[in-house]
Amino acid sequence: MTDIRELLLSRIRDVADYPEPGVMFKDITPLLADPAAFTALTDALAEIAQRAGATKVVGLEARGFILGAPVAVRAGLGFIPVRKAGKLPGATLAQAYDLEYGSAEIEVHAEDLTAEDRVLVVDDVLATGGTAEASVQLIRRAGAEVAGLAVLMELGFLSGRARLEPALNGAPLEALLTV
Repeated sequence: MTDIRELLLSRIRDVADYPEPGVMFKDITPLLADPAAFTALTDALAEIAQRAGATKVVGLEARGFILGAPVAVRAGLGFIPVRKAGKLPGATLAQAYDLEYGSAEIEVHAEDLTAEDRVLVVDDVLATGGTAEASVQLIRRAGAEVAGLAVLMELGFLSGRARLEPALNGAPLEALLTV
């Protein structure tokens, strides 16, 4: 696992003062552009999905789509997008959550998840955990079981794990990298 961590870290670019002064943005586009690194990431996340006994992968808008869809294909599972409010046609379930300043809402098609599903949530970064926590609540409201949460990178200094662990209720939270 050390080799994959080194590979992934070597393909993540730090961008200072983005999107605002004082923020060090972790840009994953160089990783996505490198077929070996992207394949290694996809394989590692697919292995987590299989180990968790997932039947579906949920990807969180927007980079969670980029990571989650190939993970679902690699693991032989269905893929479900969780979108920002108003982006999905038809009947949806919505979940509101708080942001640092204000609030937001995410949605999923209610019929895409059933009581037979074990869902692995996939995203690129775990920061404060607000969106991930809302997705866990949304999956449970849809009647499915949360098999776990897997992310490329956890920003440990933002304490998202502490916020998420009660919501996960024993389901695993796996980060390939912690910075």
